[in-house]
Amino acid sequence: MNFVISKEKFANALQIVSRAISPNSPIPSLSGVKITVSQKGVTLLGSNNDVTIQLTLSNESDPDNHISVIEEGEVVIDQRYVYEIVRKSDQENIIMEVIDGTLIRISDGVALFNINGYRVSDYPRLDLTVPPVSFEIKAETLHEVIDQTIFATSQKETQRPILFGVNFKSTGEQVIVTATDSYRLAKKTLDLKTDEFNVTISSKVLNDIHSIFSPSQNLKIFLNQSKIQVLCDNLLLQARLLEGSYPDTDRLIPTQFTRTLVVNRRELMRSIDYSSFMKVDNMAIIRLSMKNENEVSVKNKSQEIGDYNQDLKPIQFEGEPMDISFSSQYMLDAAKSIHSETVMIQFTQDMRPFVLRNPEDDTILQLVLPVKTYN
Repeated sequence: MNFVISKEKFANALQIVSRAISPNSPIPSLSGVKITVSQKGVTLLGSNNDVTIQLTLSNESDPDNHISVIEEGEVVIDQRYVYEIVRKSDQENIIMEVIDGTLIRISDGVALFNINGYRVSDYPRLDLTVPPVSFEIKAETLHEVIDQTIFATSQKETQRPILFGVNFKSTGEQVIVTATDSYRLAKKTLDLKTDEFNVTISSKVLNDIHSIFSPSQNLKIFLNQSKIQVLCDNLLLQARLLEGSYPDTDRLIPTQFTRTLVVNRRELMRSIDYSSFMKVDNMAIIRLSMKNENEVSVKNKSQEIGDYNQDLKPIQFEGEPMDISFSSQYMLDAAKSIHSETVMIQFTQDMRPFVLRNPEDDTILQLVLPVKTYN
């Protein structure tokens, strides 16, 4: 194997593929990136067995890759070493050559490194067959779905592993996206015709998708019950899905409400965030007091620090007076995901879940559980 490639393009590709590589893998070769060189281009492959990323660079797709293939071949080299060498080079091109078995020579025309690699035969065979269910979606749309749901996934190791992911369920006409950590819930509905499916994708994988695919791209999604593939041009991400049944969250969402509050979303967020430093047991608990359409306020109290009170200017309030307490972070996350000037909050009872909605978009719903307080 012997080839020349643009330093900048090679470094960017290595950085993308590295998201799937674990430096502490129990399989030594999986700490490396597999590089395959042919007359068609240079293909980089990285995997940790759960997530696999494959990226192909060619002059046909981008003339700025400046690829010149002198000899075809394959090699596996530790991702950390090759990336550091390529990233720190101040030359325009990188030359890579296998000079003796697994010994790889990397040069930029000035500096020269001889790095020990791994035998290609030791690299696991990865199943990249295409799953049967497929649909297309704009990356910008998928990014928005991720932003509006992923924060509600679980972060606690004590909870069920399935809650570490976001559930995607297709009815054939719609895709319903749900995330919950048992204390809050985020739900987004997309009008998208597909075959029916019900899968849960880990939050880490969704963060990878969000990071490596640009909003302007059109994505092809392929999936079955065990894996998902996201494909765009020369870049493929494959990931193992979370196992298990996602809980039935529809029963948690109230269908009848006794009180409705409509406020300016940014004003609500500012008033909650203002006192978020006042915490009890490492949590800022906010009390929302609603007396009538002219008297709505946000309160916070800490025995150690003091108390806080700010009046809100409600646009609308219907129902009997009510006080309800909640986590400031949960409320801020929910309100942030609703991309509108105003937010509608609907309540049932003081210790029952309440929901936040965009008054002009019924495809997004956020649910928050209240917190019991004694002050």
